Amino acid sequence: MIKLDILSDPICPWCHIGKANLFRALQKHPDQPFTLEWHPFQLNPDMPEGGMDRRDYLESKFGGKDGAVRAYAPVVDAAEAAGLTIDFEAIKVTPNTLDAHRLIHWAGLEQKQTHVVQALFEAYFETGRDIGDIATLTDIGATCGMDRQMLERLFASDADREDVRARDAHARARGVTGVPTFVIANQHVLRGAQPPELWAQVIEEIVEQLRTQPDAGTA
Repeated sequence: MIKLDILSDPICPWCHIGKANLFRALQKHPDQPFTLEWHPFQLNPDMPEGGMDRRDYLESKFGGKDGAVRAYAPVVDAAEAAGLTIDFEAIKVTPNTLDAHRLIHWAGLEQKQTHVVQALFEAYFETGRDIGDIATLTDIGATCGMDRQMLERLFASDADREDVRARDAHARARGVTGVPTFVIANQHVLRGAQPPELWAQVIEEIVEQLRTQPDAGTA
């Protein structure tokens, strides 16, 4: 199998779109060669712990309401093309995602990472839930099969806070400036929400390479 490392942030709409496009290609290729692992990258590492009002955040970032509308127009189009429904009006808070990344890390220890990542995307983009809120994150983890009491104990502690921050910093030190970023076999980098057609081509090329050069699958 080939390792596919994915750097993302669960409040990044392009990450949601990028995952949807990737999985459309994976579903059409049952012989797909990837083992997925998700890694932390905070779009807003300096966001206050309680987050901030979504409208204030967008208007501050994009220079007013009109700038925010223009910036998000391509997102709406790309989401529709990817078969996603995003309810931006439902999102009231732009959260700090450190705790969401802690949840994703713990889910990885239980082989539930992708399930949790998808649940976070859906919670934030489809129903506007505050995924910076500990109770919300605990509910999401429990719904994905993680132990609720264990999550409550972990969130009450500082477990893996510094590890998540260090991994984020490591990605930036290696040149990652935005997400989603996909790293194939620790060698090839794809940036952005790539279309399913490109992923299909990548998968087919790797499968053919593994067929003709079996040792190429060592990752």
